[in-house]
Amino acid sequence: MTNQNSENQETIKNIKDLIKDEKVAMLTTISSGGKLMSRPMQTQEVELDREEIWFITKKDTDKYDDIKFNPAVNLAYAGSSYVSISGTAELVQDNEKKNEYMNKIVEKLLNTSADDPDVVLVKVTPEIAEYWESGVNVKTVKEFVKNVTSSHSLEEGNDLKDTVHFKN
Repeated sequence: MTNQNSENQETIKNIKDLIKDEKVAMLTTISSGGKLMSRPMQTQEVELDREEIWFITKKDTDKYDDIKFNPAVNLAYAGSSYVSISGTAELVQDNEKKNEYMNKIVEKLLNTSADDPDVVLVKVTPEIAEYWESGVNVKTVKEFVKNVTSSHSLEEGNDLKDTVHFKN
């Protein structure tokens, strides 16, 4: 189990390293009509050790309504590599974090300030992620899974996959 835990930590570190310089993620939500909707979002903080990826938005947006309707989301990062993270979004009111994340660029994008009660944080808790490292002739896919109850990996026998289990 210790070996599995260190492999999990290494995969989590790899994912964090791949997205640390990518400032924008495509956030995909599910609308009340059941349609998948994707929007670019500026990543404010990535803390995979705490299972948290943070964004800032406003309440009067479709993404806010979508998350209230269905908190299942996907984040896609594309740059020198590709990362897809599925998880659960939570709408959070935290004035300290809002002040920490607010800057001139965010103020301009949202046309508001941190003290606006319409400003809300989106915390995504990752559950499963895949990444493809570019520059490799063979597609390399790594995956982590949170709260897996099965003793088998999702694709047992696939040497290109790696499963990471998060502790609760």
